[in-house]
Amino acid sequence: MRFTRLIAGLTTAGLLGLAPVALSAPAEATDNLTTTTTLELAYGDNPVEYGGDVVLQGAVVASDGSSAYEGTATLYQYTPSNPTWTPVATVDASGYLSLPDLKPTSNVAYKVVYSGYTATSTYEDTYAPSESAVLNIGVTYKLRAKTPGTSIVGKIKPSYKNKKVVIERKVGKRYKKYRTVKTNKKSAFRVKLPTGRRGQKVYFRVIIKGTSKITTLSAGFYTIRY
Repeated sequence: MRFTRLIAGLTTAGLLGLAPVALSAPAEATDNLTTTTTLELAYGDNPVEYGGDVVLQGAVVASDGSSAYEGTATLYQYTPSNPTWTPVATVDASGYLSLPDLKPTSNVAYKVVYSGYTATSTYEDTYAPSESAVLNIGVTYKLRAKTPGTSIVGKIKPSYKNKKVVIERKVGKRYKKYRTVKTNKKSAFRVKLPTGRRGQKVYFRVIIKGTSKITTLSAGFYTIRY
């Protein structure tokens, strides 16, 4: 019995003395990922009034659902006066692109182009280049108007000197041309509008015709007789 217990003890000690075998972690591998780049208006109107801000937001997302944080994203613009894609700003790629606020002076198209990225180690992924869809932003004339009595006194930006402004009157459910006035050399105009019966509102709208550079503006007004 003593002999048996001694053997068992020696066997256990021998097992405990075995050298552990290290298990290596699987090697990291580079993934080749496609990307999707997006661009949109963060908030505000489209078209925007001349002199107003355009706030854009964008993202670069990889095909595995993660954000692409390597590489850069460049914002480009295309305008009627410069019909070629011109870089505006370059930022680091991410799931939220920190793009600058813009003040376009004419109709404009924007897009974002992602550079892509080639992994430099097995701990990184490779991202394919991509670009967003084109985002078109219109810019309308800026009309500042006062309404003394039943008149409209307006001034237009950018320059609209010696040009026609159309005044339409609402008849039933539709607007019909009422009259045309011409701006002066300061891009200003004045027009007197009729009133209806006491307490009745008569609706008008001012149409400032656009061009390839500026979007047409339609601004509503009404007169009322007390």
